[in-house]
Amino acid sequence: MAAAAVYKIRKDRIPKAEDLFNPYNVGARPFLKWAGGKGQLLDTFQELYPRQLIRKKIKTFYEPFLGSGAVFFDIAQKFGIEGAYLYDINEELVLTYKVIQKDVSKLLDFLFRYQRNYSKLEKKQRQKFFYDQRMNYNLQRFNIDYNKYSDHWFPRAAQFIFLNRTCFNGLYRVNSKGEFNSPAGDYDNPTICDEQNLLAVHQVLQIAEIKKADFKEIVSDLKARSFVYFDPPYRPISKTANFKAYSKEGFAENGQIQLARLFRQLDKEGAKIMLSNSDPKNNNPADNFFDDIYKGYNIKRVPARRMINSVPEKRGIINEIVVTNYSIA
Repeated sequence: MAAAAVYKIRKDRIPKAEDLFNPYNVGARPFLKWAGGKGQLLDTFQELYPRQLIRKKIKTFYEPFLGSGAVFFDIAQKFGIEGAYLYDINEELVLTYKVIQKDVSKLLDFLFRYQRNYSKLEKKQRQKFFYDQRMNYNLQRFNIDYNKYSDHWFPRAAQFIFLNRTCFNGLYRVNSKGEFNSPAGDYDNPTICDEQNLLAVHQVLQIAEIKKADFKEIVSDLKARSFVYFDPPYRPISKTANFKAYSKEGFAENGQIQLARLFRQLDKEGAKIMLSNSDPKNNNPADNFFDDIYKGYNIKRVPARRMINSVPEKRGIINEIVVTNYSIA
């Protein structure tokens, strides 16, 4: 994009650390729209977290399927954890989190330009701009070294956020080649450069170690007095509910079984664990897939709104499951 004046951060917008971790402060919230994000369930989760976390006895948090990070931001700002390990297999997502953690001001510079340029365009021009950016985004992925932090990451992270904030329904979807293929959304005034929230997110991420890694990486990082939250790509509850392409690797049913084995392993090592997934009994009351692979653990069914559907009327309330290895009311 064309050069522009450097974006300047207003110092009065930078949250103070002592305020940020005040339970009564709004603080950081997810900066991405993300399918399966847990923002809508946080109030319910408050009743499902382990008592040791509520009492601030747990010091380390792990989230191996990071996504929008809603649960991490909730826990980091309310329960006094001292460190967090955040993992995701999506290299674009991890790149963006690391840029916010290390160089948020440089990211804001690029996002400010996106916001200004996009806002000037008419509807048809916006669609063309979106698809031009999407094409460039897909082509440029071959020029990014995802293993070496560099200045090339700043425009990449900004482009990722721009596409996320302006694509249809905030749907991050890739094909088998790893190409982002979500269509343009139809928004009057999307927030692309959310300065205040990104500064808050930057502050909270200072306690985190962020990794591009498979969920099994947690085994080598696990510490005592830990809480682990698993939010894997959900098992489809019907033949048509098969969206799971957050990365080109996908997450098949065998992955769900491997995750259940890891759940049991971490349980033996003393971690407190919570896991979310779809409830197959929404469509088939006889489907005991999760009841079988998590036999012996606590399974609670909670209502949630289905957010991914091209027909708004079909985004109704369904049950999800929450599995824990500790007692819940």
